[in-house]
Amino acid sequence: MTTDYQSGRVSLGARMRELRTETGLNGKDFADRLGWQRSKVSRLENGKQTPSREDLQQWADAVARPDVVAELVGRLTGLETRYRSLRRQYATGHRARQEQGVVETEQTTLLRAVEVVRIPGILQTPEYARAVFTANAAFRDVPSTDIEDAVRARMRRQQALYEPERRFRVLLWEGALYALNAPREAMAAQLDRLRSMIGLDTVELGIIPFAAELRRSPSHGFWIYDRRLVIVETLSTEMWLDDEDSIALYEKAWDWLAESAVYDEVAHRLIGRATAAVQKLA
Repeated sequence: MTTDYQSGRVSLGARMRELRTETGLNGKDFADRLGWQRSKVSRLENGKQTPSREDLQQWADAVARPDVVAELVGRLTGLETRYRSLRRQYATGHRARQEQGVVETEQTTLLRAVEVVRIPGILQTPEYARAVFTANAAFRDVPSTDIEDAVRARMRRQQALYEPERRFRVLLWEGALYALNAPREAMAAQLDRLRSMIGLDTVELGIIPFAAELRRSPSHGFWIYDRRLVIVETLSTEMWLDDEDSIALYEKAWDWLAESAVYDEVAHRLIGRATAAVQKLA
C-alpha cells in the first residue's frame, strides 16, 4: 500500500482504539464482546487491516456509540475513493469499470494521458480492446462473460473524440507501438487506427521516441481529467487522486514528457515503422 493509504488506515485504527478504550475493555475482552479473534481487533487498531463497513457498524454497536457510524464509514470511504482495489472492481467482470470511464469522460473537457506499454483505451480498436480485456480476465482470475459488453462501452466512450468542445492530449512511449498486447493482425490494425487520429482537431498524439532525451522517464501510465482528477493504475490498485498537490505533480510529469515527444509527420513515421516491423514478423 502507499504511504498515504497506510497513514489513513492507521488514523482510522487509532480512532477505533480510542472508542474501545473509552469502554474500559482491553483488547481481549472487547474481542469477546464482538465474537472476533483478538488478533483482528489488534490488526484493525494498528492499521494492519482495512475494516469493512460491517466491521465498523459492529464496532460502533460494541462501544454503544451509534452516533460514530457515519464518521467511521466516512473515513473508510475516503480511503476507498482514493485507492480502489482492482480485484474488487473486476470481481463481476469488466463492463462496470468501462461504464465508469464513459461517465468520467463525459464530464471532462481536457483529458491528458500517458501510456507506456499499451495503447490507451480511448484510441483502441475493438479487436485490441477485446484482447486486453481477455488477458486481464485470465491474469486476475475474474469473469470474462461480459467482455463484449465492455468492448461496446469502450467504443461508446470514443464518441467523445468527435465532440468539438473536447480535447485529448495523449503521449505514448514508442515501446507501446511494438508491445504485442493483441495478435499481430489486430496490432497492425490498431497502429493504422493511431495514424488515422493524427490530424483530428480534437486529438494531439505525441510519441516519445526510444532515443528521446528525457527530463522525466515514463515510468507508468496516468490520466488527468481537467484539473479535478488523476487516475493511476498499479498492478493491484487504481488510485483516484483529487488533491491539488497530486494533480500539480502529475501535470508537471505530463509537461516534462510532452517536451520529449514528437508529433504530426514525425509521429506518423514512427507508427509506420512499427507497423512494418509488426507485419514483417507476422
